[in-house]
Amino acid sequence: MRIAVHAFDGITAFHLAAPLLVFGEAARQGLAPEWTTTVWSADARPVRTSEGIVIDDLAGPAAAEGADLLVFPSWPADFPEPDDGLVTLIRDVHGRGAGIVGLCLGAFPVVGSGVLDGRAVATHWASAAELAGRYPAVDVHADALYLDHGDVLTSAGTASGLDACLHIVRNRLGSAAAATVARHLVIAPHREGDQAQYIDRPVPDDAAGPIGDTITWALANLDQRLSVTELAAHAHMSTRNFSRRFYETTGMSPAKWVLTRRLDEARRLLETTTWSITRISAACGFASAVTFRQNFTAHYATTPTSYRHRFTDRTRTNGSAPGALAPAPGGIVHGAGSTRSPS
Repeated sequence: MRIAVHAFDGITAFHLAAPLLVFGEAARQGLAPEWTTTVWSADARPVRTSEGIVIDDLAGPAAAEGADLLVFPSWPADFPEPDDGLVTLIRDVHGRGAGIVGLCLGAFPVVGSGVLDGRAVATHWASAAELAGRYPAVDVHADALYLDHGDVLTSAGTASGLDACLHIVRNRLGSAAAATVARHLVIAPHREGDQAQYIDRPVPDDAAGPIGDTITWALANLDQRLSVTELAAHAHMSTRNFSRRFYETTGMSPAKWVLTRRLDEARRLLETTTWSITRISAACGFASAVTFRQNFTAHYATTPTSYRHRFTDRTRTNGSAPGALAPAPGGIVHGAGSTRSPS
């Protein structure tokens, strides 16, 4: 896969580094040795980051024109409109089936090209109103970490760019590969795309106490029922207080967190074992194989059996279509979950 990452004068080093780090680590770990990453600028001239670092030996727009994945990791803070040449480039790259990614303010040129008209978009919460006001044809989700339509992905700011890039690794190479990359980078292996960008109240001081202990316990007992009442009882808290503190800590409700972790474990077992669907559903705490299949298909837009075939056949995995950021285009994929685009 040929990945082209856009750079410009004034880009922050972190924003530029995020996709280079994640995708480069996948190649370095031997998970995707065929992945190559190129940094390009509009005129192929060196750029100076906001920290004063000069980056030279950059490619020009031709690198983007031939890419399988075109990434805009940020955009100038004064929100300039993408020029006609860039708009045409994005549309052409998208039109031939390559994937388009706008991380943080990088959503602005992607949205400005029109490839997301009529669909949902994520960006940094502080710039969401600007994006919505400038481009009324899109539906801006100010609270999402990232939104993946299969052909185009946008994300919130800063660290959520890492989450979005890991999401791409997971969809391309499987959850085990994404976990390997995350482990080597010492970052969280998976955060839901529609998890809150920020939390209104500080994370509780005892996040490593009853809440943290309960999270650890739940992960070791995914085959159990794990209702909110049972989780609260383990934490020795009232259900109401536990639910509030749990959301403050994780940005998710207890029920949603449990379902996500069950599905994460199911994906791992589908990739790494030959267990039957019935055995996997029981091991992950689903009431039945039918319930498991329904939840899995709703979240990943593919069946457990199809998912297993995809990630146990490396030839097919490495040869997937260039634009296939998610298992099935057409819906919004919030990391592990998916819903249809609003009509």
